[in-house]
Amino acid sequence: MLKVVIEKYKKVVVQIATPFSVGTGFYLKKYNLIITNEHVVRNNREVVVEIENISRSLQPVLFIDPRLDLAFIKAPNLTDALEIELGNSEIISEGDLVLATGHPFGLKYTATQGIVSNTAHLQNEIYYIQHDAALNPGNSGGPLINQAGKVIGVNTFIIQNGQNIGFSLPSKYLIESLRDFAEKGNRPGVRCLSCANIVNEPNTELPYCPHCGVKIQMISDIKPYEATGIKREIESLLTALHFDINLTRRGPYNWEVNQGSAKILISYHEESGLIAGDAILSTLPKEKIKEIYIYLLQQNYKMRGLSFSVRNNDIILSTLLFDQYFHQETAFKIIKNLIEVANEQDDILIHKFGALERIY
Repeated sequence: MLKVVIEKYKKVVVQIATPFSVGTGFYLKKYNLIITNEHVVRNNREVVVEIENISRSLQPVLFIDPRLDLAFIKAPNLTDALEIELGNSEIISEGDLVLATGHPFGLKYTATQGIVSNTAHLQNEIYYIQHDAALNPGNSGGPLINQAGKVIGVNTFIIQNGQNIGFSLPSKYLIESLRDFAEKGNRPGVRCLSCANIVNEPNTELPYCPHCGVKIQMISDIKPYEATGIKREIESLLTALHFDINLTRRGPYNWEVNQGSAKILISYHEESGLIAGDAILSTLPKEKIKEIYIYLLQQNYKMRGLSFSVRNNDIILSTLLFDQYFHQETAFKIIKNLIEVANEQDDILIHKFGALERIY
């Protein structure tokens, strides 16, 4: 039963990326919306979403509720997606088994199991489900699932340095928000933090709530993100390489591009000034590993500016730059070379040496 649930949710659990962070969401076919936390999409009009077998795309944020930490995102075309149900969070009991799914640390889909330890943890006048299913950075916004395979909560926060102490917003709050959003015609809007009314776009009383007069920021008011300093230089470089920069961002210091069967990660470590380019290629097979190692060592001797390594069973092709020596023209050549060689070497490793193609 557990395996069936995990496989089912793999097709509806969404990876969300912004210039500021990465997180998780889940698709509700009945509402044609992606559900996540407000803090995952904060300060963004649009976010990048990626679902199994669906290319990443930029989608608009339709609704935010800062008090409940909920957000709704317009879904891409997902006509073949499975239907998942919202369960009744008011009938859960302490000791019930639960499953938390998501994309922690930007990884592709994980599931952790735990039990409910408190059905009504009160914080800021909101009741949360406390459980010990492991939650990590990037899990925010993912579903908490009961044994019947229904969503009973939205994973929202953890206790720092706690041992698997996680909290999920009960589904009853989500159901109420979905109802309120529908009653407002499913139009883009923001729930006022003061009076709890939904204010739809356009708000003629900007920058104030038309119901209570408190200052409010509408989604349309959010300024587009603009990178600065060396981050802007890296983004200019990726744009010159014909990548859509909006789709490459994975937080403030990370970018991801795909070329053929290779995935290339660019990261900037501000404290050390190091810019790392890591192309994740194929994985090691169970047999004839020695031939692959010999080939990788030979290539490391021949190549300039690039080097192979093996991390767990992943074959990685890497390059390094330092921001103090960063020159746009030189960096362009280095990153372009990494991308081209990565795609070429991945084909060689797979077809000539029997390495296993990665499944993303």
